[in-house]
Amino acid sequence: VSTQSTGASSNFKYMYWSPRQQLVHHSVTGCNMRPGDLLGSGTISGTEPHEYGSLLELCWKGTKEVKLGESGEIRKFLKDGDDVIMTGYAQGMGYRVGFGTCAGKVAPAIQI
Repeated sequence: VSTQSTGASSNFKYMYWSPRQQLVHHSVTGCNMRPGDLLGSGTISGTEPHEYGSLLELCWKGTKEVKLGESGEIRKFLKDGDDVIMTGYAQGMGYRVGFGTCAGKVAPAIQI
């Protein structure tokens, strides 16, 4: 697909574990935490289909088709050559902090 489409948009309010619980889980085995360390939450899925946090949920394990943006292309899974771009931000009253972009291209499986 030559055009971008948003796969999902969710919200931290749907997290099962609080930030405090995630920190305890991370450090309970002795992992050192220092000021400035950044922890990722992992997949966050909301209650509605447009808030599902992964393509696997969006396509319901390959049983549902997902329409990609304005191109109208239909998918159930990623394909070789697809570009995947993830972005995130936190916002509150009067501010928004972005976390940059994480991008990659799906490569063909290695033949063994």
